[in-house]
Amino acid sequence: MDPQRIPPAYWADRLAKARAMGLNTIFSYVYWNLMEPQPGKWDNTSPSNDIARFFALAQQAGLQVVLRPGPYICGEREWGGFPAWLTQLPGLQTVRSHDPAFLAAANNYLKRLAADLRNTTAPNGGSLIMVQVENEYGSYGKDHVYTASLRDTLKQNFPGVVLYTNDGGVDWTLAGGSVPGVLAAIDGDPRGGFNARRLYVKDSSMQGPLLDGEYYTLAPDFWGSRQPHNVPSDAQTASFIGDIEYVLGGGNSISLYMFHGGTNFGLSNGALYRNTNVTAPFTTSYDYGAPLDESGRTTALYTQLRRAISRRLSASDRAALPTPPTNVPHMALPAVSLKTYASLFGSAPANSSISTSPLTMEALGQAYGFVLYEHIFNTTSAIHGILRPGDRPRDRVLVYVNGQRVGVIDGTYERPASVTLTLRPGDKLQLLVENLGRVDYYSQEATTANMLLDPYKGIVGDVTVGTTVLRGWSSQSYPLELPPTAGNTTASGPLYYRGTFSVETPVDGDLARLDTFLAIPAGIKGIVWVNGFCLGRYWVVGPQQSLYLPGPVLRVGTNVTNEVVVLELEPEAILSAKTAMTAIGVADRIWANHPDPDAP
Repeated sequence: MDPQRIPPAYWADRLAKARAMGLNTIFSYVYWNLMEPQPGKWDNTSPSNDIARFFALAQQAGLQVVLRPGPYICGEREWGGFPAWLTQLPGLQTVRSHDPAFLAAANNYLKRLAADLRNTTAPNGGSLIMVQVENEYGSYGKDHVYTASLRDTLKQNFPGVVLYTNDGGVDWTLAGGSVPGVLAAIDGDPRGGFNARRLYVKDSSMQGPLLDGEYYTLAPDFWGSRQPHNVPSDAQTASFIGDIEYVLGGGNSISLYMFHGGTNFGLSNGALYRNTNVTAPFTTSYDYGAPLDESGRTTALYTQLRRAISRRLSASDRAALPTPPTNVPHMALPAVSLKTYASLFGSAPANSSISTSPLTMEALGQAYGFVLYEHIFNTTSAIHGILRPGDRPRDRVLVYVNGQRVGVIDGTYERPASVTLTLRPGDKLQLLVENLGRVDYYSQEATTANMLLDPYKGIVGDVTVGTTVLRGWSSQSYPLELPPTAGNTTASGPLYYRGTFSVETPVDGDLARLDTFLAIPAGIKGIVWVNGFCLGRYWVVGPQQSLYLPGPVLRVGTNVTNEVVVLELEPEAILSAKTAMTAIGVADRIWANHPDPDAP
């Protein structure tokens, strides 16, 4: 359960539910890119980054905690938790290695995080009992100079706390990821993994209690017309229970990944890298089919796992097990009318630069969002041919000529659509490129080099039409941390819509009663903010059709209004059909898949 994916106002609630299921320890990733969004700018004041408070709340709930700080954490997060600014470090050659530039930044991050958490460790009377060294490193490499350096930094900065590694349960992953002097744990299938630990880890300094550090209770969701929402079947649930009983029956330990997934708020989701340069982005929801759903409500899986765990408890511990709280119902919200108030192309960029070739998002100092590339075709004769936006689409390119959208090149497809252009003297070519999430892991068909050494977004390389290379570009940064307060609606391209609504204060003051799921019924693809808080992306392809809106985001009371803002990326069909744009809050999440109107 990762605190940075959960509204901080709900941390205590989620921890209490973990304890009530019979758990005694919480494993938590921490995301470097949120803790240090710019080099040297440490952010432990944002409520979601107050990890020490989360650990203190866990202790109050009767739970121990295990820290998984990375620096690489995978976790279906943007670039595995790495900050985008790493790409611009002087002298950087590789990540997850003893490359001097990377290692210095990584160790500095670990030391800074340790300073925040010093008072939370068990030797200092806190709840923190273990810290993980890197994350499944054996699946990536075998640079033991690198992992030993991380081990030494963690040992020095978390004195008296047990260190461990977590790797797949086969010989080569354990060989690559395990570190002398550090407990070796496995993940996945506990039977095969425990046997592999016994067979392949012979160094006594890496032996000890058997721990399945990541037992997958299901899986995250991908965006796509053919990507259904993951829900555990009866057979899967029975398998989960059997594995838990096997582990606990042998006196060993198991960590459920995930107990509570939460939400990829904002634009923070990662992506999987597949063969032939296909990017498979994860949804805004990180529900994971987990025992606690995205909104923190207990599920049927929660009840069944609680029953299985309680059977392994002593009579006294079973009697002391807290009763799970009753699920508070979600709020429904009548349709909110949304009116256009600004154009993305008519709003000021956060940064812009003129150059011969397009600049990457990272070169613009940008982590998330979009880059708008503009080129005025000033040669004396027309050209015609297939548009190629750099080496490949990174990740989704909306193509405009003289303000009219003429195509979409989508890198989530193995064979993206081909856009053929005719450019005449004076024509304006605009390419709006969306970062759908930097790759955090790779499929078996991909390579590690492509996975982590190529995180660049925007356009990499030259833009060509046919055989002609287009020179002379304006690169404009739109990170979309906040929507504009005002703007014009005359410019073409994506449009901002805005509306307001009110909610009454719950009688018992419980803001969870205001939790709802916001849907944009007419929307094709875009982003939603409520009161300046970015809920995340929506996309008609599904499977996610509604966005989690936590009650604490809302302003409550008589004569108090809430503002919802929607950036719709493809408003052309909505405008031509004169379809009303609305936002509705639904009490039950909407999961569905629909055809992609931009499919190649």
